[in-house]
Amino acid sequence: MSRQSMITAMGRPSPLARAAKGLVLALCCAAVVVPFVGIVSTSLATREEVTRSGGFVLLPGEISFAAYEAILSGGVVTRATLVSLFVTAAGTALSLVATTLLAYGLSRPGSFAHRPLLLTVLFAILFGPGLIPSYLVVKSLGLVDTYWALLLPPMINAFNVIILRAFFQELPPEVLESARIDGAGDLAILWRIVLPLSKAALAVIGLFYGVGYWNAFFGALLYLNDSGMWPLQLVLRTYVVNQTQLGIDQLGGGAALPPQEAVQMAILVLSIVPILLVYPFVQRHFSKGVLIGAVKG
Repeated sequence: MSRQSMITAMGRPSPLARAAKGLVLALCCAAVVVPFVGIVSTSLATREEVTRSGGFVLLPGEISFAAYEAILSGGVVTRATLVSLFVTAAGTALSLVATTLLAYGLSRPGSFAHRPLLLTVLFAILFGPGLIPSYLVVKSLGLVDTYWALLLPPMINAFNVIILRAFFQELPPEVLESARIDGAGDLAILWRIVLPLSKAALAVIGLFYGVGYWNAFFGALLYLNDSGMWPLQLVLRTYVVNQTQLGIDQLGGGAALPPQEAVQMAILVLSIVPILLVYPFVQRHFSKGVLIGAVKG
């Protein structure tokens, strides 16, 4: 039976069923879009509109950038944003280098300590180190109150290593062997052949690492006692989730303090924007990387 015959036999959805599906999809979209629009609108609203609407403005009548001027005027939010940008950029670069080297080594049969290292990576997927042992290791290394505590513990993700190793194993072995016959070493093969062929996979892994570093706050909460070193996500948790009040001195000064609701929503928007700006540039490689990992042969 052909596909068209099967569809005809099953019957097409009735107009009422199609309308019900459309209504459900519209409600799901509204549940996502309306809160986001409200967050952006509240961050751009004036004090009068925020007070009149009870703290949540859906469509502001007058746009004001006072909240963004306050949080970006050199106070705690500005400093935390710079810290998050540094940690995300440095952490993603370190993680990509370490993950690529480990995955490439594990993808080559007969490499040094191949089986023990592979078993260690698989063991790390199944069993986490635990909170107290992790803190004791970081403390014993003298990394508390340093940015290394935010960079080194999450530097290698075992799942990403396995994914990248599987991708490296799918590369044509003939190309690698021909390069080895021409006298290229392992590092030369990795740099000149493997990495150019793995741009899509590296983009996917880099996106995973970047989002993880940008959204991480628990490591900073655990290892950083100095609030001046906090990343943006920990500031977001402190002043938005916990509803801690932000003063003029914490916002870098100013003649007037914007409404707290607008400031909190502006911090929330600031924490979302970098990922929204980066994702369109990575999306093409992201889709290609997913397809390459799913198609065999």
